Amino acid sequence: MELLINRNLVFAENRVIETERLILRPITLEDVEDIFEYAHDVETTRFVFPRHQSIEDTKISVANFFMASPLGKYAIEWKENGKMIGTIDLRVQEGDDTAELGYALNKKYWGQGIMPEAGKALLELGFEKMDLVRIFAYHNTKNSKSGRVMDKLGMREEAVIPDAKREKGEIISIVLKGITKKAWMESNQTS
Repeated sequence: MELLINRNLVFAENRVIETERLILRPITLEDVEDIFEYAHDVETTRFVFPRHQSIEDTKISVANFFMASPLGKYAIEWKENGKMIGTIDLRVQEGDDTAELGYALNKKYWGQGIMPEAGKALLELGFEKMDLVRIFAYHNTKNSKSGRVMDKLGMREEAVIPDAKREKGEIISIVLKGITKKAWMESNQTS
């Protein structure tokens, strides 16, 4: 008999996830100022989402995207100072037992291994507690920093999709990277 895993229950039971330097937790309206700090920044939002013009834009985004259906969506809080510095989410595709990983990080915290640390926690949740078969992510071909995060998570390039979509008025190409449960388990075996 096949084991049926209620993935929403797994998310509900794992609303807060701690790593060495981070706390992944639910996003609330109290996070709006911290989110606006990076969501208003041109460089941070260049490849991710439309730049927020006002705190009101950020409130609407938090309410509509993060709070309307919060399971699998996390604030990234820096333990050192309690600041909310980014977001990460795992969007499960129930029909095929896969999930898409998405993330954004305040540029003040780039280059410190934060996103791979947060991503590893969600890959572990997805593979070890949800029995997903594959987790994937996309990045704009011009966003090599995001590609490096995916590489550090063990994801491998699966496809380059030329002229994949129009984003902010520009036709862009995207890179699809992914990792299977088998590859994750092999790379995370303890000796």
